[in-house]
Formats: sequence, structure tokens, C-alpha cells
Amino acid sequence: MKDTSKINNHSAIAAFQIIEEMAPMTEDVRVTDLARRLGMPRAKVYRYLQTLCNIGYVRQDPVSERYRLTLKLFHVGQAIADGTQLTSTARPVMVQLRDKAGLTCTLSIPEQNGMRVVDIVRVDSPVQIVTKPGALLSFHASAQGKVALAFGDPDQLPRQLASSHPALANGAPFDPARLKAEVTRAARTGWAVAPEETLNGLNALSAPIFDLENKFIATITIAGSVQDIPAEPPAALCADVTRAARAISIDLGCTEYPT
Repeated sequence: MKDTSKINNHSAIAAFQIIEEMAPMTEDVRVTDLARRLGMPRAKVYRYLQTLCNIGYVRQDPVSERYRLTLKLFHVGQAIADGTQLTSTARPVMVQLRDKAGLTCTLSIPEQNGMRVVDIVRVDSPVQIVTKPGALLSFHASAQGKVALAFGDPDQLPRQLASSHPALANGAPFDPARLKAEVTRAARTGWAVAPEETLNGLNALSAPIFDLENKFIATITIAGSVQDIPAEPPAALCADVTRAARAISIDLGCTEYPT
């Protein structure tokens, strides 16, 4: 007799792998391309896509026959996010920071392979920040990631320094010595930047958020063009971001926010 629990577990894992692979995509994808990216048989990917279509998480274009995620998953994630203490506490502060800085503000949390964006408060601007909730930002090439390396898991920095990474968005090769210096600076100043490291023409300024156990749990970040946030950001802008991070941390019960 087959163990249906194992079959169901494998099916669930495969379905979530498909969803996670499709999440950052900005264009519809073919079954063949998705199967190749995932290393799965085409027939298997097709079968799971049809199931996801039937329950409303994926849509197939009737003309191109390509697939994309629907907003159903976003609404589910947003409902979860809105119900957590972190996002409900951070959101008012994010709005205030967005309005004061005139820049898009994001909230991100650490995962094993990077920083996951969980909330965004956008600003109307000629320069649109294309990062979406659910996006995973690298540790080595994002302001959020550098903050995490400075204040989070102490084992993560050696792993990043020893790993091979692709070139930055601006074409510069990965430089372990530079990353180590920037993380050291972030630990000293309480903020980090990543000019044109994730996207050309854009920069971000990020600061750490701590919980009631004084442990690093998230970052608050403003993002904009390199004209809005230069590689060496103004002291006032850095103060605005670190002040917002401190306010959220205190509201979460942190008693030892680094100075």
C-alpha cells in the first residue's frame, strides 16, 4: 500500500517550489522554461500548474498559453502580514518615514538565503521601485543584507565572504574585502547602503530592527535613485532611517537598541 502522506508532501513541496520560482517573474512563463529552471519533468510542472490554475493561484494566457501568478497569493500573504505584530507595528512608522523622506519604504526579514521583503509603502515618483513584496534580496548586494550581516546571524558573514557571487548590477565584481568593510561600517553606524548593487541607478538605505529579546529580526529601508540617496547619504537622512528603526524596535519591546 502506498504511503499517501509522502506523496501529498512531495506534491505540496513541488507546488510551492513552482510558486516561489514564479514570484519574482515580471513576464508570463512557458512550462518548458519553468521546468528547466526547476529541474523538474515538464509533465510534472504542467500538472501542478493546472492544479494551481484550478484553485486560482495561477492564470494561463489563452493566446500564448504561458502562465503567471494571480493576486490571490498576494492577498493571502498581505492578510497574514497585516496580522503580525511586526508589520502592524512597523506600518505607521513606515508611512511617516515615506512621507518625510519622500521615498519608498520597505520592511524585510532575514531568511536563510537573503532578506525577504514583507511590506512596501510606495511613493509616487518618476523613478519607480520595482521590488515587490515577497522579493528575496541577497545578503552581499543589498543594504538590507549588509545590515543583517552586521547585526544578525554571526555565521552568515563568513559564508558570504567565502561564496562565489555574480557581478553587481553596476557590473562590478564581488569583492569580499569591500563587503567585510561595509558590514563593519554598518555595525558601527547602524545603517548600510548598496548603490547600484541590486539595480542600476538605484540605491537603498537600511537600518536594523530588534525584538523584545534585543535580537535582530528585520530592516526598515528607504529606496530611490542614486540622486535621492547618494553613495554617501546625508547625515540627516541616515538619522531619519535609524530613528524609524529604533522607534519600531522600542514598540516591539527592545531595550538595548545599539547607538
